[in-house]
Amino acid sequence: MTQGTPMRSAASAGLPAAREPIVLWLLALTQFTVIMDFMVMMPLAPQLMRAFAISPAAVSGAVSAYAWCAGISGLLASMYIDRFDRKRLLLTMFALFTASNLACAIAPNFHVLVLSRAFAGLTGGVLASIIMAIIGDLIPPERRGAATGIVMTSFSLAAVAGVPTGVMLAAHFGWAAPFYLLVVFSLLIWGAAWRVLPVLDGHLARRAPLAQLLPDLLALYRVRAHQQAFLLSGVNMLTGMLVIPFISPVLVNNIGLQPADITYVYLAGGLATLFSARRIGRWSDRAGPQLVYRVVALASLLPILFMTHMPKISLLAVMLFFPFFMMALSGRNIPLQALMTTVPQAARRGAFLSTNSAIQQMGTGLGALLGGLLLQTQADGQISGYGLNGWIAVGLTLFSVLWIGRVGASVPTAQS
Repeated sequence: MTQGTPMRSAASAGLPAAREPIVLWLLALTQFTVIMDFMVMMPLAPQLMRAFAISPAAVSGAVSAYAWCAGISGLLASMYIDRFDRKRLLLTMFALFTASNLACAIAPNFHVLVLSRAFAGLTGGVLASIIMAIIGDLIPPERRGAATGIVMTSFSLAAVAGVPTGVMLAAHFGWAAPFYLLVVFSLLIWGAAWRVLPVLDGHLARRAPLAQLLPDLLALYRVRAHQQAFLLSGVNMLTGMLVIPFISPVLVNNIGLQPADITYVYLAGGLATLFSARRIGRWSDRAGPQLVYRVVALASLLPILFMTHMPKISLLAVMLFFPFFMMALSGRNIPLQALMTTVPQAARRGAFLSTNSAIQQMGTGLGALLGGLLLQTQADGQISGYGLNGWIAVGLTLFSVLWIGRVGASVPTAQS
């Protein structure tokens, strides 16, 4: 099928069953590069702190710059994401995202690196919402949990393969090596996406005239079901980012691990989530995303507290604990993302998910910023204040468990 043929798009005709796994795993690989790009900054923190003589708060500032720009980009994308063929839009943003990683790799100083991270956020934030919109277009609601689980396996792949490989390369060839690796990965995946993804323009038949663009966007924010969903998404991401960006510096400075040891810690956690992600997705389809979110979120409370109050223990002990932390923190995002695809009407799905992605990124940026401000580096190099981050994260998790009962479809499921 070519772009110029009058045949129906995959979004309107339905995706052949045999092709569905290929498309989903390709989306997972695309998401893999976005997640690896974001995650790799965290274990690189000790090296960046030494290379540029900066504090943990400065590293969290770079993480926050990515997140804030991703949020702004997502809000802007909500105005145009439903006006283009999703395949073309994904390929365009993916090419710009690849360029941003090249800019990170060749950055001569920390200021240029932060600007490059901001550019990566402008492109990566939109990619996440495009991917979720494609899932919403192609996969029926009763199987979106499993489909989301496959795509969310990208988190596991990033933790198992991407981040450990990047950290190992950084230990031997310098902090820029992971970004060069990402450029190579992205080019290969872009080529595969160009060949494999079908035309995805079925939603264009329902797009509103340009004159209706601003009124429709404002109407998107006025829907009570949307407001409730946006609040949950933002708080959920803020919760994790109070803890996650500072794991590596705390393990190195407080627990006494070597920077190279972080590879094995993330490898252990990633292997666990590689098996848990799809199972949580299928569980979400059977039991409902709200129930599964509540169970997994409550199960994350003890791992959060242990992570933020960890005594000095061995590398082996950290590796045995970290899978529980990773499965819980990443696992609750799977039912949440599946639930989000059911909230809007089909014609508004791209705009809603783009806005939702933007709010998630803003929650990410706010969490990283607040988390960094609450931490202090002592004279002996140890980092203090991490325990307070943990208690705040626990409180916000409990709020999310209660609030998710308010989040549901604003229209009948058949329309979504």
